[in-house]
Amino acid sequence: MNKKQKIVVIIPAFNEENSIARVIKDIPSELIDEVIVVNNNSDDATDINAQNAGATVLHEERAGYGSACLKGIEYIKKMHDAPDIVVFIDADYSDHPEEMALLVNPIINEGMDMVIGSRSLGTREKGSMTFQQLFGNRLATTLLRIFYKANYTDLGPFRAIRYNKLLEINMQDTTYGWTVEMQIKAAKLKMKTCEVPVSYRKRIGFSKISGTLKGSVLAGYKIITTLLKYR
Repeated sequence: MNKKQKIVVIIPAFNEENSIARVIKDIPSELIDEVIVVNNNSDDATDINAQNAGATVLHEERAGYGSACLKGIEYIKKMHDAPDIVVFIDADYSDHPEEMALLVNPIINEGMDMVIGSRSLGTREKGSMTFQQLFGNRLATTLLRIFYKANYTDLGPFRAIRYNKLLEINMQDTTYGWTVEMQIKAAKLKMKTCEVPVSYRKRIGFSKISGTLKGSVLAGYKIITTLLKYR
C-alpha cells in the first residue's frame, strides 16, 4: 500500500495495563500518524504503559466504551491537520493490530467509507469469543439485515472509517451500543461499506463485559434497544 493519507488510531482502554503496550507496539508504525489511547477511568497503570509505548494518552472519567471513543473524536476535532481515516481497535490484544492495513486498504484504494474487521469471516482462536458473544452477534447482524438492509456478519470493534464520514454519522452512544450505532447510521446514510476477515485471539486479562453475566445482559440489552431506536 502506498500510504498518502493521514491515519490516526483511537484505543478506548479501561484497566488494560497488561495488554495496552503490546497493542500499540504491534500497530504498523509506517501506516499511522498517531495512536490515541483514551484511559477510561482506569485504576491501574494503563495510562503510564500507553504513554511509555509512544501513544498520546487522554483521560475520560465518564464510564463507557462510547464515552472513551467520543473523547478521542473530540481530540481529533482540535487537530490543526485533520486525519483522513480513523481506526478503532480494542485495548485487550484480542485483535491483531498488525492487520490494520487490511482495514484501511479498501478505503484508500477502493473508495470505501467504512470497513469492519469481521471475526466471523476470519480466523478465531478457540475460546476467544464466548457463547453469549457469538449468539448476540448473530442476533444483532440478523436484525441489522431485517431492519436496515445492511449485510454484516459482525459488530467487530476493529474498524476503519473516513474521518469526514465519522463526523457525518454524528456518534452519540456512550456505552455498549457504539459499534451497532455506527453500522446502523452508515446504512441509513447509504455509505459505501464492506467487511474484511480479521484474526481474533483470547484477550489478555478478564473481560468486563462478556466475562460476567451482568455485563453480557447489559450489553445485549443496549445493542437491541439501539437497533430499535433508529428504525
